[in-house]
Amino acid sequence: MSTTEELFQALTTVNDPELRRPITELNMVASAEMDGDTAVIKVLLTIAGCPMRSTIEDEVRAAVAPLPGVNQVRVELGVMSPEQRQQLRDSLASTRTPFSDPSSLTRLIAVASGKGGVGKSSITVNLAAALAADGLKVGLIDADVHGFSIPALMGTSQNPTRVDEMILPPVAHGVKLISIGMFLDSNQPVIWRGPMLHRALEQFLSDVYFGDLDVLLLDLPPGTGDIAISVAQLLPNSELLVITTPQSTATQVAERAGTIALQTKQKVIGVVENMSYLQLPDGSQMEIFGSGGGDALSSTLSEQLGYSVPLLGQLPLEEALRQGSDVGTPVVLANPQAEVSQRLRQIARTLVQRPRGLAGRALPLNF
Repeated sequence: MSTTEELFQALTTVNDPELRRPITELNMVASAEMDGDTAVIKVLLTIAGCPMRSTIEDEVRAAVAPLPGVNQVRVELGVMSPEQRQQLRDSLASTRTPFSDPSSLTRLIAVASGKGGVGKSSITVNLAAALAADGLKVGLIDADVHGFSIPALMGTSQNPTRVDEMILPPVAHGVKLISIGMFLDSNQPVIWRGPMLHRALEQFLSDVYFGDLDVLLLDLPPGTGDIAISVAQLLPNSELLVITTPQSTATQVAERAGTIALQTKQKVIGVVENMSYLQLPDGSQMEIFGSGGGDALSSTLSEQLGYSVPLLGQLPLEEALRQGSDVGTPVVLANPQAEVSQRLRQIARTLVQRPRGLAGRALPLNF
């Protein structure tokens, strides 16, 4: 016969799907005891309409059922009291990583482009999925408020869960993500000016609970407008990754997206050239949009910024990438053997080669 202690120990393996922490650690398990050969587990949900209640219930059953003497599992779902929710918020706030703090260990990468249509958002979601698949804790902010597309590209229609003033982001393919599109009733346009755009981004960074992340990616709108400036102000430690196509016109516009770093003091960590070529059945390559644009942009940015801005990769024009975007499954997961998937994974690993540690950082020590 399993004991209460053994039941609680088994429940430590059950994570809240949104907070990504054990339900025992979050004080969501009100009781766990045996009634004959039936394990009776009472779980307190954060809110009454928790969208992940069935997932939590299924995982609790799966964790407890294999224990000795357990022939049945009965899961009783309750709701936290206002006082319990306050305690939860306080505990989460104490562990929240302040992304704007210079001592933060989270890698902040803003993905930028000079113009639309170069595949910036598709590349962003694939990099996020690849990093998460490699075991990193990854967050993704859809900062393209006017042209949001991240929820569709990641295949989620789940709305964020609000716990009083705190917002819990949905998780798709192991990535925590937030987008203004999650707060709209339909595919309606967002008609906002600069101050409202700034405030929306500020709320994404302050009110959304991402927890401790290894990498936070931001999908910026094309160009050098309000959001690009706001990211630099709110996240002074953020770095820029510039996306372009080989076409000379595209690289000239992308140059502006990179040289904004001269004013914002951000670092440009690299260039990715998308749609570099189309692989033909006979083995030859058709350069539909020309060639050399990524190399040219890398050289120009290196010269203007005064440090090396490498060309991190050239991505082929493949149908698999478009298909993955259409169904909401990043190609690095849906078709990992595709050439474009392998190159995206290599770029992702290159981005995080810098170790996540305290080397070279000042520590707040008092003597």
